[in-house]
Amino acid sequence: MAARSAIEWTETTWNPVTGCDKVSPGCRYCYAERMAKRLKAMGQANYVNGFKLTMHPHMLSYPLYWQKPLTIFVNSMSDLFHEKVPHGYIGEVFDVMRRTPRHRYQVLTKRAERILEMDASLFWPQNVWMGVTVENADYQHRIDHLRECGARIKFLSLEPLLGPLPNLDLSGIDWVIVGGESGPGARPMKPEWALEIRNQCTKAGVPFFFKQWGGVFKKRAGRLLEGRVWDEMPQTYTDRAYVY
Repeated sequence: MAARSAIEWTETTWNPVTGCDKVSPGCRYCYAERMAKRLKAMGQANYVNGFKLTMHPHMLSYPLYWQKPLTIFVNSMSDLFHEKVPHGYIGEVFDVMRRTPRHRYQVLTKRAERILEMDASLFWPQNVWMGVTVENADYQHRIDHLRECGARIKFLSLEPLLGPLPNLDLSGIDWVIVGGESGPGARPMKPEWALEIRNQCTKAGVPFFFKQWGGVFKKRAGRLLEGRVWDEMPQTYTDRAYVY
């Protein structure tokens, strides 16, 4: 059985790659780096290299044995489109996703340019949701790259949200997640930033998911925005009948 994830917008995680390198301000206090160091200290076999980029071919087959349909966050501990992950290995990951249409896969990257570099060769399975992280206005170009790819569902993770995003172009975008940074050194998210994005999503008819306020003690800060929980999902969330 797949382990239940604590990430609010998914059900479980699958990490055929672990480790990464920092590419933008949102990476500064990376939760995955902290966790990888902890898992290495605990003697977890997949983390003997700590947070150094490492491929784990033995993990590729795991979703094949998960019989219950699941929503799966791919590489919560890395970035599948990292420049050091070979094209062929990314293709193997996509092949597993293609062979398991009962599952729904959520792939997230900060390396949006590489999505387009590989776009034509991925033959996007319809059960793959592709997303990019945008932490402030300097990285909105990632959305333009995402919009051009062949994924059926395209989403934005605006987490950690480090500045206002008043002029989001949400055309072709199916889902938006917003969250504040959490853990040691967490930089605060202003309420008006989150509300402005919520309002833009409402106007554009794009489902909005508010993940957390964040902070050093994120559970205390909670998930309420204007007194309610925002757990909107793309319309296809309950649709398991994919056609190939």
